[in-house]
Amino acid sequence: MAIEAFAPAKINLTLHVTGRRADGYHQLDSLVMLTDVGDRLTVERARETSLIVVGAMAAGVPADRSNLVIRAAELLGVSAKITLTKSLPAMAGIGGGSSDGAAAIRALCALYDLPLPDRETLSSLGADVPVCMEPELVRMRGIGEEIDRLDTPPDWSMLLVNPRVSVSTPRVFDEMGERDNPLMGCPFPNWQAFDGVIKWLADQRNDMQKAAVGLQPVIGLVLSELSQTNGCALARMSGSGATCFAIYKNASERDEALEMMRRLHPDWWCVATRRVGARFR
Repeated sequence: MAIEAFAPAKINLTLHVTGRRADGYHQLDSLVMLTDVGDRLTVERARETSLIVVGAMAAGVPADRSNLVIRAAELLGVSAKITLTKSLPAMAGIGGGSSDGAAAIRALCALYDLPLPDRETLSSLGADVPVCMEPELVRMRGIGEEIDRLDTPPDWSMLLVNPRVSVSTPRVFDEMGERDNPLMGCPFPNWQAFDGVIKWLADQRNDMQKAAVGLQPVIGLVLSELSQTNGCALARMSGSGATCFAIYKNASERDEALEMMRRLHPDWWCVATRRVGARFR
């Protein structure tokens, strides 16, 4: 018997860096949603755990213990033959590795009829793994372990664009100036009211964006070009970069922008997306 699981891309709609702990970890306050583009895993029972990585983005993805998929099996104390089909770019600010780990947990628990681990246990696998288990719109705080479910994510038409450069999260933190920044603004808006949410989001930040653009100036080009597309309501970098997202009020404007970006930059990774919805399982 084989079990499949979807590993959706994670978007940090906001990412406020609010402090640094004594142990060096940074405190965050972030609004997070999962999207309907992502990787896919298949797991089967086996005497020993093995990992095969295939797909358009498989190059350079490790198949050893440095991959959270392998460590997920170790965490659960099970073994499996695992096939990971990579569609998301690596080190891209959209939680690909963490989402793969979370999907492996879900698939292996289903395969072996195990209960899902609690958030503290999941955090031991990786700080972003717990939030990648949540299909709802969530507020993530602390180093990723504090998660508040807010609502069903808005069903926006969105673009994800990565100029195929990697950004080191530790380097971005090193380049940041101020690390004690304000939390997200409250009260929160009605998440299903487009204009109100966009206005609220525009007043929030990604505190890592400036440093990431300094390290990889092409990110600034991505943001500039997305902002100028017809119907773009908001463009911002996700996570520590280099993937940027753009939100549109309707799919026709989004698809027009997608066609233009692919024509101007055929070497960039450009995909249309929306909330994860029924694909999350």
